[in-house]
Amino acid sequence: MPAVRPLRPSTLRWVVAITAAAVIAAACTSPSGGDAVPGTASPPPTGSGTTSPTPAEPLVPTVPDERYGPDPRSAPRGVDLTIVRKGPPPTIELDDSLPIDPAKGIDNINHLVFIVMENRSFDHYFGTYPGADGIPMRDGVPTVCIPDTRTGGCARPYHDRNFIDQGGPHGNIAHELVVNGGRMDGYIRALYQQGNGCMKNPDKPPCPRARPGPQGQPDIMGYHTRRELPNYWAYADRYVLHDRMFAPVDSWTLPAHLFLVSGWSAYCPDLDDAMSCESDVTFHGDPKYRDQWPGLTWRATDGAPRPYIWGDITWLMYQFGVSWGYFVGEGSCVVPPCEKSDGPVTADVQNPLPGFRSIQVTGQFENIRPNTDFISMARQGNLPAVSWIVPVIDEGDHPPDDISKGQAYVTRQINAVMEGPAEQWNHTAIFVVWDDWGGFYDHALPPIVDENGWGLRVPSFMISPWARGGRIDHQLLSFDAYLKLIEDRFLGGRRIDPLTDGWPDSRPTVREEVEILGDLRKNFDFTRVPIPPLVLAEYPGFSNE
Repeated sequence: MPAVRPLRPSTLRWVVAITAAAVIAAACTSPSGGDAVPGTASPPPTGSGTTSPTPAEPLVPTVPDERYGPDPRSAPRGVDLTIVRKGPPPTIELDDSLPIDPAKGIDNINHLVFIVMENRSFDHYFGTYPGADGIPMRDGVPTVCIPDTRTGGCARPYHDRNFIDQGGPHGNIAHELVVNGGRMDGYIRALYQQGNGCMKNPDKPPCPRARPGPQGQPDIMGYHTRRELPNYWAYADRYVLHDRMFAPVDSWTLPAHLFLVSGWSAYCPDLDDAMSCESDVTFHGDPKYRDQWPGLTWRATDGAPRPYIWGDITWLMYQFGVSWGYFVGEGSCVVPPCEKSDGPVTADVQNPLPGFRSIQVTGQFENIRPNTDFISMARQGNLPAVSWIVPVIDEGDHPPDDISKGQAYVTRQINAVMEGPAEQWNHTAIFVVWDDWGGFYDHALPPIVDENGWGLRVPSFMISPWARGGRIDHQLLSFDAYLKLIEDRFLGGRRIDPLTDGWPDSRPTVREEVEILGDLRKNFDFTRVPIPPLVLAEYPGFSNE
């Protein structure tokens, strides 16, 4: 991982905690009922969020050493390199000591944190959450029944109490099969036609621990409740749940992560010309890629040319002096050659930023950092303006991952922010989302905004002291709304637009400008009494026995 320089003394400000009562704002939809919470930790007293750094813990700065200088010669044709040759503006200093001013709106938020997990649908995690647009039911019994092509009958959703699920196929072909012309009834057909990892390797742990439903339904028809996911449901209770968050693309993990940071996923036959790029959401083992890299997908370890040559959000943040961090497993390779590490690894398809040419042009590789840095920076009050946290293998909820481990991973990141300086927490918003539906049932038909999607619904919620607490946000959303929020807060509303951003490419849509896209600024109320932190146990006392 890139080296870091010593912390500037001015970076840290330590102040007394906020003393505020928790007042839940009036909600457009207020949840009630549901399963009881088993063994969740009690909320901390008001004023939590003041933990000082452990003396033995090295200070981790917001802005790391510039180990990798800019490389303007690597830019595709047509890129405006003026800012690279001149040098970027100084990094914007974020002053968390300032009081909240309702007139400033979203500009009160200095730190946007995006935690991105894997392969679950909204109905799979929140399909029975009170007040949400969940699984169609009558008197607590699902009214939907999905055709089962093997039995000739149909399968209903069921409460899946197991923590291990096999899941199903979730690429572009599976999406077409699932949607089935708008009927949303092809989930089991897609599973039997394409299979899943456990069907291909049934004896590989933890696959033997997966179980079908009570009538033999494949577990893609299962849904989880507060019993299995008490922390996620507790965050939804206290902050804001999104029940119309759609994946940005009608396909799998890699395109979703490309959209997360760039608003596009493409294949570029000419790696020196971003105008040659064309939308591509298929599995990248396609033969057309084999002249660009070995193997099924681009990997930093192979040393192949960086193939993602269209514009992305870090190019704009570089121009505006906005600090950012993309946090991955400490054993992940960013710039080859990479030393062998025993640390946890983020899968390459969840870590595409090292493959973006803009990172090479601007020399920002050091901002792709170990996720252990995020924990330290959060505790020490050194968070950058924008943080993306992607999971490590076996803790990311990718089936057949144990979802209790995934929940613990997410809780660990959130706790680090909540237990850090109160000033920082007071100026922070955390968004948790899953990258695609993972093959699991969801009843909602995704809107079509362009040739790439959107994809099926995924779980999503927002956490902030200024959240409209207890609210369910029914706006139409996608990852494009995250880009829009970053741009509105830190970039003066500038978009990833090849006509204006100095990085021309041939994308079909400026996704942040899609007419039906909701506005995440509506999740905030800066006139309310701030909601105190909700520090939870990573493993809140449930059992899979």
